Amino acid sequence: MSSIVAYFGSIPSSHRALILAGGIAVFWLWESALPLFRFRYTKWRHALVNLFFTGTTIVVNFALAFVLLMASEWAVRERVGVLFLLPALPLWATMLVGLLLLDLVGAWLAHWVEHRTPILWRLHLIHHSDPHIDTTSANRHHPGESVVRFVFTTLGVLVVGAPMWMVFLYQSLSVVLSQFNHANIGLPPALDRALSWLIVTPDMHHVHHHYVLPYTDSNYGNLFSVWDRLFGTYRSLERAELIYGVDTHMEAKEHATIGALLTMPFRPYEKPRR
Repeated sequence: MSSIVAYFGSIPSSHRALILAGGIAVFWLWESALPLFRFRYTKWRHALVNLFFTGTTIVVNFALAFVLLMASEWAVRERVGVLFLLPALPLWATMLVGLLLLDLVGAWLAHWVEHRTPILWRLHLIHHSDPHIDTTSANRHHPGESVVRFVFTTLGVLVVGAPMWMVFLYQSLSVVLSQFNHANIGLPPALDRALSWLIVTPDMHHVHHHYVLPYTDSNYGNLFSVWDRLFGTYRSLERAELIYGVDTHMEAKEHATIGALLTMPFRPYEKPRR
């Protein structure tokens, strides 16, 4: 455990980039060889749009990284956060509690709020409008949403009292798990069900991308599945019934180009969201 702390406490930026690129490469090859669905699309064209938004997410996070660093340093220095309210725990337990709470505030809560706040839902639409969910969909976020997510991540750091090694560990796990649970792959059903009691699996997250309610408003988790089960937002759906996208933006002209996606939050809906 101490070696994990030491590594993520001083992880080079090049290693973080390698985790991002390596995850995309691994799951791209996996879903290309054994796809869950055989989409009628040109994979690389679809990827270019999504990777553009991956790039904007990286830019936003890089530009605001100093805020995260200052928040973590302040919380640790002033001993603010849940970790400082707990009795002394083994390192592995401290790590688990910290990761669980960072996931609750920085991912689950952020996601839940976006679905229930009209202005934030407009930003989040870009992510849901993808009709071909694959590993490149993981970071298909409007730049405005990337800022919102960053705010919740910072809030999570303050609530937890997380040191930077824990923040970098969580972000690295989050990147890989998000690429995994968005990937166009299907694990053996029994394995997926078993894993879904601990982590967010492809079957679990694909349900969140079904195009209509109530499935759209379910399975908000990113890393751990416990929060959806605890708060009653867990739902399941057979793979054969899945239709990706969001019912208010099903036309290709609305979701297939960078320009359309950047302006999506500012355009009126053609029909009300059910």
